[in-house]
Amino acid sequence: MKHRIFKLLPTAQDSDPNWDRAPNQGEIVVRALSPADARIVASEAEPDFLDSGGKPSRGTATRFASAFRDEKLYTVVEIDDSDFSKGGPRAVLSGTFRDPLKKA
Repeated sequence: MKHRIFKLLPTAQDSDPNWDRAPNQGEIVVRALSPADARIVASEAEPDFLDSGGKPSRGTATRFASAFRDEKLYTVVEIDDSDFSKGGPRAVLSGTFRDPLKKA
């Protein structure tokens, strides 16, 4: 199956109340199968509550709350003329994730 390159771009204003539940991670470029898969690839790369050692409830994950999965916060655009190779595994190719679980 051939992968494609996608850029996820924040579209909501900084004052949008939806940013209260998920941090704005800026622009992220991923290799994925589809626009929907690009959202999943990006959200899976974010830090998860379970990765922090905290235990709100056994087996409870926070990936579903990722801003990347919210069409009101992020849009997905396919990049046809990217410098990134379409070959290789599904992955985040560029961008930096801020960890909301760590204190500054």
